[in-house]
Amino acid sequence: MSTTYLLTAFVVVLIIGIFSHMLGQILKIPSIVFLLIAGVILGPEVTGIIQAGSFGNGIELLVSFSVAIIVFDGGLDIDIRQIRKIQKSILSLVTTGVLITALLSSAAAYYILNIPFNIALLFGALVSATGPSVITPIIRQIRVNNKVASILQAESVLNDGFSVILAALVFEWIVSSLTGVKVAQFLLIRLLDGAFFGILSGIILILVLRKIPLITEQYARLLTISVLLAAFVSAENIGNQSGILAMAIFGIFIGSSDIPHKKVIKDFKEDISIVLLSIIFILLSTFIDFDYIKAIGIKGVILVFSLMLIIRPLAVYVSTRTSDLKLGEKIFIAATGPRGVVPASMAVYFTLRLNDYGFTSESISLLGLMFMTIVITVLATGLSARFIANKTGVVPMEILIIGGGTVGRALAERFMKRGENVVIIDNNEENCRKAVQLGIRAVKGDAQDNAVLKKAGIESSKYLVATTDQDNVNMLVCQIAKTNFGFTEEKLVARVNKPENLQAFRDLGIRSISPTIATAVMLDGMVGHPDLFSVCEISGEGDIIEIRVNNKRIMGKAIKDIHLPEDSLIVMIRRNNESIIAHPETALQDGDYVTIMGKLGAVKDAANMMK
Repeated sequence: MSTTYLLTAFVVVLIIGIFSHMLGQILKIPSIVFLLIAGVILGPEVTGIIQAGSFGNGIELLVSFSVAIIVFDGGLDIDIRQIRKIQKSILSLVTTGVLITALLSSAAAYYILNIPFNIALLFGALVSATGPSVITPIIRQIRVNNKVASILQAESVLNDGFSVILAALVFEWIVSSLTGVKVAQFLLIRLLDGAFFGILSGIILILVLRKIPLITEQYARLLTISVLLAAFVSAENIGNQSGILAMAIFGIFIGSSDIPHKKVIKDFKEDISIVLLSIIFILLSTFIDFDYIKAIGIKGVILVFSLMLIIRPLAVYVSTRTSDLKLGEKIFIAATGPRGVVPASMAVYFTLRLNDYGFTSESISLLGLMFMTIVITVLATGLSARFIANKTGVVPMEILIIGGGTVGRALAERFMKRGENVVIIDNNEENCRKAVQLGIRAVKGDAQDNAVLKKAGIESSKYLVATTDQDNVNMLVCQIAKTNFGFTEEKLVARVNKPENLQAFRDLGIRSISPTIATAVMLDGMVGHPDLFSVCEISGEGDIIEIRVNNKRIMGKAIKDIHLPEDSLIVMIRRNNESIIAHPETALQDGDYVTIMGKLGAVKDAANMMK
């Protein structure tokens, strides 16, 4: 095939890929859906414009290069310092969860489709991985709470590496009959190989960027690509298929470190990933043969839904049974298991390799089944994720806290216990470090700088709370939020350190509180009403939440007829800018905002009843 044809094909694929990403962003559906559709249309089954076979062995090189960068890019979004409290859940999902998914999927494929047992095992190994290429866009669009997002992202990045090694083991068993000690040796070499080169490349890049001040942003990008490819190739040369695990660890290592030019590197990798994702998915889709998919038929659909509705939930349940995840969080994680670029690319890779060993019909059946799995899981997850997130209560408020001192951190911890997403901004490195140790996302910088506020996510935040010990800073940041980002009075809360400044804040439309006055009021109240005030004590387990009534089943009901959790109480109702003291006979209406007070867990459960 001529060079002109290949270049033309690449240009067509790239342009269509970019439009697919734009369409996905507009329709809030993962772009992978449109990339797969585009690939099928361009492929030999429809128009025949793109013939994947024309690229020869170059397709394998392109697949390997693309997967390496995509997995590394996914790892960059993970900061291990902020997920220490959920490391056990992540580790269990990428080990126990992968094995359960692989074994049960293999058994399901063998019994439902009656395919050879060895091919069923290979299918099970490949579908045991979710993928950052699909998970990350879904999380960004829905913005679930940080705990759930961190688990899903870390799982998707790490289980890619584990599943590929597992698939490589099954493949070697198929073609060379590995047994006994050789199986353990195969796994150990590839796990150690991937871990070694992932950590080594991370250390090298960090040292170079920190120790050589002459490196500019441009050189930082080029150096990162060079180290990435060197690590991938080195890992692959020692243990075939271990390079993906190395890239996952390398990405997490860099994502968890403070290095110069980190933002530039992340932006650069994200742009490259979009390009490569477009090329790889469209090209891989051209391998689909409709005849083999028709042959799989309804049994294949049953298999995929068994994977989604039985196998995935079971794997998540077993992996997280001892975690502190709430039921709703477990349900959402179980429902979010789309398969992405790594299973697709590895399916093509092993198909080509199986053809070399004479497994032609089996390999094409495997490819058809894999693409059916990818299309159904991506479509089902992309279309249902937002609905499931709302029903399971994993969509939190986005709260921006200015000041990472004692007050700011204590407030952030309380918000996090309620399941909210919290970001702290502070220009003191020590305060940021302490926040990160508590699992709180922190951005170091001046909160009076628009760029810092945008980096912290002010454009998607529901509330801004200024907690610094400088009244002029708190007032100015609130004014910036109002003027530049459209924050209204009800979205701004500020700490006023000097009581004489309290009226100035309120005159500017900033809801504010003076710790001096508030402490005096609380102490005064506790003298005569100790039980009432102790429930809201900062050091205790008390909580107060205001939430909108959206649940149609309680609209029109009197408060006395709503069975609230024990240790929770509706104390106030805000209706059309009017504050109403709650009475047992008061009926709740659509759009009411209710204030609930009580113990921490009970208040959260009562708030969920209002949604």
